[in-house]
Order: sequence, then structure tokens, then C-alpha cells
Amino acid sequence: MQRYIIRRVLEMIPTTLGILLLTFLLFHVVGGSPAQVVLGKNATPESLEAFDAKYGYDKPIFLGHWAKTRALEDQICKAPPGMQASSGFWQIPLAFALPQGVYRLRISDTSGASDVHSGCIQILMQSIDGGLAQTNEVPLSDSAGRVREALCRIPSGQQLVALRIHMDGQVGVRLRRKTDCLLDSQLVHFLSALARGDLGESAEYGMPVWRVLKNGIGPSLAITVPILVGGTLLAVMLGLMCAMWRGGLADRTILLASTLLMSVNYVVWVLAGQYFLAFKLRLFPIWGFEDWTFVMLPVLIGIVGGLGRDIRFFRTVILDEIYKPYVRTAWAKGLSPRQVMMGHVLRNSMIPIVTYVSQSIPFLFTGSLLLESFYGIPGLGCVSLNAVHSSDMAVVRAVVIVGALLYQGVNLLTDVCYAWLDPRVRLD
Repeated sequence: MQRYIIRRVLEMIPTTLGILLLTFLLFHVVGGSPAQVVLGKNATPESLEAFDAKYGYDKPIFLGHWAKTRALEDQICKAPPGMQASSGFWQIPLAFALPQGVYRLRISDTSGASDVHSGCIQILMQSIDGGLAQTNEVPLSDSAGRVREALCRIPSGQQLVALRIHMDGQVGVRLRRKTDCLLDSQLVHFLSALARGDLGESAEYGMPVWRVLKNGIGPSLAITVPILVGGTLLAVMLGLMCAMWRGGLADRTILLASTLLMSVNYVVWVLAGQYFLAFKLRLFPIWGFEDWTFVMLPVLIGIVGGLGRDIRFFRTVILDEIYKPYVRTAWAKGLSPRQVMMGHVLRNSMIPIVTYVSQSIPFLFTGSLLLESFYGIPGLGCVSLNAVHSSDMAVVRAVVIVGALLYQGVNLLTDVCYAWLDPRVRLD
């Protein structure tokens, strides 16, 4: 058993790394710019740059020494009409001033002009307090190709305010900012933060993500644990009754009731319970989370909403065991119905039941989105929904990672339960 658990834990390491890499790609690459999503399309380049710098999105995605800056997007620039290389410089404006650091400017000749090879760049710097501007002229490197580079070194107390190019024609311009080292990237910082238990900072709540999850886990468990335990026990009991009195009035009545429960949409149960039981009859609080009475109605709705499906599944599993030879042997020994159903049939039906229930365990921690939203429960389901609406990528990403890791842990725990329930199952 111990060897099996150790081997499964070791096998979870590459799976976990794959999950983390896929999550990183979804939220850092495929999803586009998080700053643009959060701040909106009308945000200024300077505010977008500040957001990226605050949350680490201003670094290279995987590896590298150079990162993009929103002060100058990659673009094709043309010299003003009539401008000749010998007549002076033409200016490329920046969206905002850049702080001290090392910047690399790449100039690519897109027009075939020979003046590109002999051109130069003027770097306009200004002191941070708005003092006198300085100019630093940098010649283009004399490399063999048509792509030219120049390094712009901005000293302490200065900032880069503009660039001037001494050449004519049409050129491609790309500006990059030098990072601290090759590993100073979004992926490395993402993995190292997770290794320290740091899930990032929530842009919506202005606090660490782990604290947001900590505040929501209690209300979520207050709803989901009673729903899972109460719903499972009630469904197993009714499934045993259906199997014991199969074909009788009780069996037909329970099957009819379970079919009706399955036919009604879950949202209808939520709204109907809130309107009739809470608003009209005043049996439960309508909204909020102040004490245990506020979770009674959501728990009741959660049990009723999933009871029909659970009864039919457990009834089918138990009926599969009733017709096996060992059950007939137990009846022939003169055992009571309670001993046969509870000691033999139910015990041997536990493996599919455990498998069925284990699929719901990860949702205990991620919460019930509908119930928490409609009844004002500040759990993880409500937090996740608000994070999606407000584009709080850090919280959404953390919920996805926690849910994926919980699935792996629950699968391992389920396999161990198989060996405990059935001695014939060997974990090698």
C-alpha cells in the first residue's frame, strides 16, 4: 500500500507540471493581455504598462533578456515627405517616458534605402524632475544584414522621452527593455511563486489570492458538505428501499418522484425555493450569510436538486448486486433482510458508489456557483463568478489550479478506498 501511494504521488508530479503549464498558457498567452482585459480598451498605454509591471506581465513570457514595452509598439515608420537623410532627424514619439534602464532599438530597412546603413539615432533624455533635456547620439551598428541595433542606456535620475532617426525612407522600429537575467520571465516567476505557496494578488479585492480563497472556503463548505453527506445518505437509503421492494408500490412511487425531480431544471428549484419558502412563507432567510439558518434553504435545495439522479444511479448499482449468487446464499442461510441488504449488498455496492461520490468531492472546495449567487453566500463559487465578471485573472487561475490538484488527490484517495472496501483489490 505504501509503495503504491509513493508511486502514485511521484506520478502526479509530471501531471501537475503539465496542468500548471497548460494553465499558464491559457491565462498568459491564449487569453491575451490581462491588463487590456481588466482596464478596458480605452486605457492609456502608461496605465497598461503600470498594471503589467505591478503583476509581472511586463517580463518575457518564457525566457529571454528582452521584454516589450508599451511606450513604443512595433511599427513601420516613414520619414516626413521631402525629408532627406542629410537634412536632419525625424522624431518617433513615445507614448510615455521610460525610466532608467537598458533598452534595445532595432531598425529594419523596409524600403531598401541605402541610407539605413549610414544612419544614426538620437536618444532624448530628460531628468525625472523635468529639468534640462539631454541628447545622446548612437550610430547604427555596422552589421552585414539590413537589421540595425542600438543600445539606449538611461542613467539614474533620467528618463527616455523621445527617439530621433537620421535616415530617410521607411523603416521598421522595435523597442525592447532589458530584464535582469535570462530566467526573469513570467513562467519562471509563476512556477517559483507557486512553489512558495504564493497564488498572486487579486486585482479586484486588492489582497493575496490565498486570503480570498481562505475567506470563501468556510461558507462554501457550510453548503456543499451537508449537501453531499445528506444527499448521499438519503439517496442510498431510498435506493436500498427500491431494490428491496423492486416492482412494488414503494419502488414505483420513488422512481416516479425521482423522475420528476430530474425533469425540473436546477435553476427552477433555486428560484422556487427562494420565492415560496423564503419570501412567501418566511420559513428561511432570503439572502445573506450571518448564521447557520442562512444555509438551511440552500442545503435543502441542493439535496432536492440532485436527489433524483442519485436515487436512480444507486438503485441500479444495488440491483446489480442483488441478483448475484452470494446474495442468494445469504438468503438461504436465513439472514434477515437488514443483514442481507446492509451487510452484503450495500458493502459490495460501495465501490461504484464511492466512485460516483468522489467526482463531487473537488466541488466541495470550489463551491456551488448557483446557490451562492442566488442566496448571497460569500463562498468560492460566488468569488469565482465575480472574478470572471471583473476579469480577475489571478483568482480564476488559482481556482482552476486548486480544482485540478484536488481531482488528483481525490483520485488517489478513491483508489485507497477501493482496497479498503474490497480485499480482492490489490494495489501493486
